[in-house]
Amino acid sequence: MRRYFEDFNIGETWESRAVELTEDDIIRYARENDPQPMHTDPEAAAAGRFGGVIASGWQIAALSMRLFVEAGGYGKTPMVGMGIDELRWRRPVRPGDRLKVTREVVSTELHKTRPEYGVVRTKVTVGNQEDETVMTLISLGQVPTRPAE
Repeated sequence: MRRYFEDFNIGETWESRAVELTEDDIIRYARENDPQPMHTDPEAAAAGRFGGVIASGWQIAALSMRLFVEAGGYGKTPMVGMGIDELRWRRPVRPGDRLKVTREVVSTELHKTRPEYGVVRTKVTVGNQEDETVMTLISLGQVPTRPAE
């Protein structure tokens, strides 16, 4: 279903399916994108601050986007990302953690210079199987307004 800016309501939420991250998932992502020992080397990670391998925060941010798109939050609407505010990694994500993403529309406003678009701000919360928040952010998306009939 195609949605326009006018179709988004403050307080509207979407929830994704849960996804389990394995140690192999974490290491594979980190080797390509964040090659630090706490993400890529189980022995070094075990001796480090976290006592074992943890996921890169960037992996969790990317996963949150994939799960949101899969959940169909914007439907068939072409949404362009405008940025992220207040990105916070709250807890380490470990192998075996099952993550779920919740997004809530927190504000909507017409684009200041392009009235054919609106800006939808969503609060993104990623939680684990213990209902602990592991990451939060505010996402800004540019969404087309409904065309004149």
